[in-house]
Amino acid sequence: MSISPTQSYLDGLVAEFRKLPAETQWLEFKQNNSNPEDIGEYISALGNMAALHGKAAGYVVWGVEDGTHKVVGTTFSPATTKKGNEDLESWLARLLSPRVHFQFHELTHEGHHIVVLEVPRAPGRPIQFQGVEFIRVGSHRQKLKDHPQIEKDLWRVFDTTPFEETIALEHATADTVLSQLDYPSYFELLSLPLPADREKLLERLAADRMIVADGAGAWNITALGGILFAKNLDSFRTLARKAVRVIVYEGKNRLKTIREQVGKKGYASGFEGLIEFINTLVPRNEVIGKALRKEVPMYPELAIRELAANALIHQDFSVTGAGPMIEIFADRMEVTNPGLPLVTTERFLDTPPRSRNELLASFMRRVGVCEERGSGVDKVVSQTELYQLPAPLIETTGDSTRVVLFSHRPLTAMDRADRSRACYLHACLRYVERDMMTNSSLRQRFGIEEKNSATASRIIREAMEDGVVKPFDPDQGKKYAKYQPHWA
Repeated sequence: MSISPTQSYLDGLVAEFRKLPAETQWLEFKQNNSNPEDIGEYISALGNMAALHGKAAGYVVWGVEDGTHKVVGTTFSPATTKKGNEDLESWLARLLSPRVHFQFHELTHEGHHIVVLEVPRAPGRPIQFQGVEFIRVGSHRQKLKDHPQIEKDLWRVFDTTPFEETIALEHATADTVLSQLDYPSYFELLSLPLPADREKLLERLAADRMIVADGAGAWNITALGGILFAKNLDSFRTLARKAVRVIVYEGKNRLKTIREQVGKKGYASGFEGLIEFINTLVPRNEVIGKALRKEVPMYPELAIRELAANALIHQDFSVTGAGPMIEIFADRMEVTNPGLPLVTTERFLDTPPRSRNELLASFMRRVGVCEERGSGVDKVVSQTELYQLPAPLIETTGDSTRVVLFSHRPLTAMDRADRSRACYLHACLRYVERDMMTNSSLRQRFGIEEKNSATASRIIREAMEDGVVKPFDPDQGKKYAKYQPHWA
């Protein structure tokens, strides 16, 4: 069975819906109603009710008669329908909050034209259309605010159901589970023998919540199982947009793309391949040693590894239509993930990270994909110091978090912001190592000769003026002065 939205899959989906005794709160049958406002309200209502009932998605099916479930066909064509001068889909997307990746599918079923609207479950908060949240009560659309108990129940679902425990694929047979998940990688990463018995294999996947029994003799593949071990993320329509994009640009801007690739494998099974792929694309520097020349990557592999893992683990999966992205420029590499951080960017180095996706993070730590809690950013900063690169820049932009690694740049080419940021992160790194920054340690960080200690003193003075570091003991003489982050 293919779970991509092929004609055969959609045909089977409609057939299964028609077997239901009646419409549900996450399923609506229509014939020709193509009113854009109604469709927008359906998207809100069905996405919210899918979340309430633990479904991966809600659906509207045009061309099937309500009550009898007889196939009658429809004249509705979403591709040609407009609202004013705007295409229906773009108009709907613009008025939905949060933006959800709904899809219209057209097919022929029993000789009739059928349209299926698929709406992913509400991602962490109720879906609004034109600022209003809708639900279905019985077979009727209602405003969520008019039903306080349902609103309370819905928010309880959002508060208690992690993304990883939502369902990526419902009612899958054992054969489907094993055809869609890279289960050999699961056992290999955990250093476990591959069971010869299929039931034992499924039991092990279920023990780690990669799959759960559906109560009817089949299995539901969880978002955790899909995002970690999908053979092809495109096969899971709620996860497809979460694939990692790697883009290489010519020069220092985004005007010309040299190469772009979107990952297909799950995060755990595909991680080593992702890192190898990035390392083949990263520019290399030639280093001359004792009579030998060799090329080394422009950025430390350990730093790349940590930043890539952090982008996967700490992303906000409720931000729809966006996934982790790694962009490589001539002078820098930017790693971006959807979602704003749960701690301030200036405290990334010393504060243990709070993850929205603890099941995902825990498994990635178990298999060694990422470092133990709280040590990843430390290693990134430490590696950039070892390579004497400019300090990484950690920033938020819109609803995303971005970390920038810069290529080698001599101290004389760094501006004040670069110097202060490097000084601050060096002080943070020393602080978490239970030590203090000194003129000597900063000279070593920048590769400044001892005779030029005044240069290091000037950088420290600028950082203090910028309010990012402070003296450990204000009464201590400058010669033996120690410094710490401003928040210490």
